[in-house]
Amino acid sequence: MKSTRSRRKMAPAAADAGDSGEKLEQLLISSAICNGEDLGPFVRKAFASGRPETLLHHLRHFSRSKESEIEEVCKAHYQDFILAVDDLRSLLSDVDSLKSSLHDSNSRLQSVGGPLLSSLDSFVEAQNVSKNVDYALQSVALCVKLMELCSRANHHLSTGSFYMALKCLDSIENDFQDKTPSSTLKKMLESKIPEIRSHIERKISKEFGDWLVEIRVVSRNLGQLAIGQASAARQREEDLRIKQRQAEEQSRLSLRDCVYALEEDEEGLGGHENEGYSHGNNSVLGFDLTPLYRAYHIHQTLGLEDRFKQYYFENRKLQLTSDFQVSSMTPFLESHQTFFAQIAGFFIVEDRILRTGGGLISKTEVENLWETAVSKMCSVLEDQFSRMQTANHLLLIKDYVSLLGVTLRRYGYTVGALLDVLSKHRDKYHELLLSDCRKQISEALAADKFEQMLMKKEYEYSMNVLSFQIQTSDIIPAFPYVAPFSSTVPDCCRIVRSFIEDSASFMSYGEQLDFYNVKKYLDRLLSEVLDGALLKLISSSVHGVSQAMQVAANMAVFERACDFFFRHAAQLSGIPLRMVEKGKRQFPLNKARDAAEEMLSGMLKTKVDGFMTLIENVSWMTDEPSQGGNEYVNEVLIYLETLVSTAQQILPPQVLKRVLQDVLSHISEKIVDTLLGDLVKRFNVNAIIGLDVDIRLLESFADNLAPLFSEGDANQLKNALAESRQLINLLLSSHPENFLNPVIRERSYNALDYRKVMTISEKLRDPSDRLFGTFGSRGTKQNSKKKSLDALIKRLRDVS
Repeated sequence: MKSTRSRRKMAPAAADAGDSGEKLEQLLISSAICNGEDLGPFVRKAFASGRPETLLHHLRHFSRSKESEIEEVCKAHYQDFILAVDDLRSLLSDVDSLKSSLHDSNSRLQSVGGPLLSSLDSFVEAQNVSKNVDYALQSVALCVKLMELCSRANHHLSTGSFYMALKCLDSIENDFQDKTPSSTLKKMLESKIPEIRSHIERKISKEFGDWLVEIRVVSRNLGQLAIGQASAARQREEDLRIKQRQAEEQSRLSLRDCVYALEEDEEGLGGHENEGYSHGNNSVLGFDLTPLYRAYHIHQTLGLEDRFKQYYFENRKLQLTSDFQVSSMTPFLESHQTFFAQIAGFFIVEDRILRTGGGLISKTEVENLWETAVSKMCSVLEDQFSRMQTANHLLLIKDYVSLLGVTLRRYGYTVGALLDVLSKHRDKYHELLLSDCRKQISEALAADKFEQMLMKKEYEYSMNVLSFQIQTSDIIPAFPYVAPFSSTVPDCCRIVRSFIEDSASFMSYGEQLDFYNVKKYLDRLLSEVLDGALLKLISSSVHGVSQAMQVAANMAVFERACDFFFRHAAQLSGIPLRMVEKGKRQFPLNKARDAAEEMLSGMLKTKVDGFMTLIENVSWMTDEPSQGGNEYVNEVLIYLETLVSTAQQILPPQVLKRVLQDVLSHISEKIVDTLLGDLVKRFNVNAIIGLDVDIRLLESFADNLAPLFSEGDANQLKNALAESRQLINLLLSSHPENFLNPVIRERSYNALDYRKVMTISEKLRDPSDRLFGTFGSRGTKQNSKKKSLDALIKRLRDVS
């Protein structure tokens, strides 16, 4: 090794000593090979210069130089190699002895282990057989369990227990399918399990479809039943209100000896029943949701819960849309109950499903369906109401819609929009109702014979008098009973009462019933319809005093009936009667009443005017005053006394008083007008005394009527003659010029017109000296009275 190292160091020294380029190149190649460098550059250079032989020469030279080094190394290690070979030869004998020993040991082992190995082979074979048998038994047991599950699944399928069948399939799939040793069974399970699930899904979907068809019929019946229960509850409430009104009426009449009790019907809603109904749990409203919940449960088990929810919602939405269809072939009046009952039943079912369906449908979805339904129902109502021209039809539909609202409100649905539609058509309903009442009242008035109504039985009296509280006494009269009014009064009262009840019915159960709304429409009925019809009747159909008197009597009865109408409206509105009776109401038929009394007065005045023509026969320049009254006044009194004897049977005292007051005032005016007119050119005091007797007879007639009237009314009758009485008093006065005194004039002559006084007084100015002939024996007094009268006339002329 040392020689090698020395050689490597000498090569560069020899190169340094060389001068030629070849030796330098040879040294560089040798150095590169010794250092393990790449010879590529040398090869490229040799070929580039075209001298590859030189490179080969240098390589052969380097190879020869290295051979000597190799030889020296081999010589250095030769002895060591010889020693090693000797050592191996010495070990060869030991190896031969070991080999023979091992061969002997192997022979003995083979002779001893042979039987053991055969026994072990038998044991292993038996153990394998045992394992195979155990595996076979386990496989058979597994297959038996699998077949039992399959058999059970088949049984559940055949009996329709789909949920149990699915549980069996899940058990097979989870516990047996992967562990089944039989590939045939495994393939069978892999193919049949999906088929069975599909079969179950189809079957349960069919059952659900059948339920969807059935629930529509059930919903309609359910809605009708629920609305019927609401109607029955409303009727019970109405019965209680009627009893309460009866008790209030008896209390109002101060019947303190009576004991009143409001007894609730045994079948009324109360306690648990009411609670159950309010929450939709009434057993009467039972309906079967088992097919639905079964289908939902099966789909949950199949992992198709969301799909089934969507499928259910879409189908129910389609059903609801179908329920919205209104047949154009059937009048809505006939189909509206079915229409609304179907919708009511639909949402009663949905409410039950929402509360018990375990999330099948959400509250938001139900609310969306309800909003859609409300919108459609409002649209249908708007359309149908706009077409209706009969108030009763509109009321029937309104009542059913309000019952629908009451029913569904108990299930938590908001019905404000429906009630708003009803309120919106309140005015139209009342216009139709007023139109119907106008026709009925016109027919009732046209059928009136202007004869007092005869009632033969007590029930007729109760039906025509007591039911409208138009009796003048609480004592039941003897029968047959002749009423002071004609048949048109109870007929019109029935129409008005029906109007009030229909109006209150329309505005109740849908909106807050307000007495003043009912009163507003009642005022219209009375003041526009009934008053107008009566005015038309008075102006066109009344002929003769008896008919006019009957109409005036009817108006007096109508005045009492109007009080009943307002009390009845208050009772239906649920407000205390004392609140209605507080204020003084204006009589709504005052135009017709005034027209009737004016017509009666006019006819009586015409009759009286016929008798007053006899005043032409009065001797205005008579020498002796009339002691028993002039002919005209006697005829008038006979007629008036006959009239009063008849009128007091049917006319109320106040009406009779107003008519007689008007007639007496007319008579007074006729007397004054006669003195004022051209018929009388002059008259003397004896004629005035005769007129004084006539007026006294008329005043006596008024005094004789005192038993019929109060003292104040009797005085008002006498005051109707005030103008003629004051004129006669003035003409007979000793100091006529006192008329000019304001105090005396206001006290004694306030009814006289000074122009009339002047004209009439001038007619007393007779050119003869016997102008005041009755006072001829007392010339001084006569002259003083004449002077006073002349002074009065002169002063009145100056004033005019």
